[in-house]
Amino acid sequence: MDAQMNPDQAAVPNQVGKSNQTLVMEFVLQGFSEYPELQLPLFGCFFSLFTVALMGNILIIAIITYSSSLRSPMYFFLFNLATMDIICTSSVLPKVLVGLASEENTISFQGCMAQLFFLVWSLSSELLLLTVMAYDRYVAICRPLHYTTLMGPWVCGALATAVWAICALNSSIHTGLMAQLSFCGSNVITHFFCEIPPLLLLSCSPTYLNSIMTVLADAFYGFINFMLTLVSYGFIISSILRIRSAEGKRRAFSTCSSHLIVVSIYYSAVFCAYISPASDYSPERSKVAGVLYTTLSPTLNPLIYTLRNKEVKAALGKVFPFCRN
Repeated sequence: MDAQMNPDQAAVPNQVGKSNQTLVMEFVLQGFSEYPELQLPLFGCFFSLFTVALMGNILIIAIITYSSSLRSPMYFFLFNLATMDIICTSSVLPKVLVGLASEENTISFQGCMAQLFFLVWSLSSELLLLTVMAYDRYVAICRPLHYTTLMGPWVCGALATAVWAICALNSSIHTGLMAQLSFCGSNVITHFFCEIPPLLLLSCSPTYLNSIMTVLADAFYGFINFMLTLVSYGFIISSILRIRSAEGKRRAFSTCSSHLIVVSIYYSAVFCAYISPASDYSPERSKVAGVLYTTLSPTLNPLIYTLRNKEVKAALGKVFPFCRN
């Protein structure tokens, strides 16, 4: 693929500097163009995963909304998680499918910034929400007598609102800083969506502040939230081990096993993609990680929470009688 811009379409003269450089007005998403023989199979794979992810998460939202038996804090947070998954997949996969179906995959500067905003918003919200869900499981297992007080409706609503608001602010900061950068020279993003590391590598203006904010966000959303989740599960496992009966241990662990699986998958992908300096950015590694957290994780989450949860399966059977078996 040609890595140079089309001056008539993708750039305009730089009126600020004295050089004759051009500013990028349009990006080319490399996607999976290095594997032309896989374009059709990849299209079928991404289309199938997108359909399953979209329908699965919509189904989760519908079941929790209309089922009176799913009114606990755990399902309230699962409702929010499904909403975040829909935002994540919808901000990335339609453009991926267009790129796989056409010979050239371009995205405007404004479109790239919009995609970056919704992607960072949903990804950071999911990381923070997984920590809140770990705390919810900690209270349910370690402090069951105080559960209704510590996780009342007002507390759950405040936690969910804080997650959405904090992460929207975080995404606005990153997107705003990125929009202030100048992009000149090559306009090829070595990814299948607009992501912070490859965009910083394309910038021809200083990215020091962007890098600092990225490191701070990585420290908070990656390291601190991960440690808080580990601490919560440390207390949970300790409490489960003190249960005398094998059946009691099994029932206690079953209430948090689905969340633990989702956390393991999600953090593995995010650490692989983001916990490294921009100078060590690897396009291939980032693409694999991107598939995991933008496609595979939102697809698996509804399946994990339904197939491993008796209450959700019972509610699904009431709404759709043909699903009872």
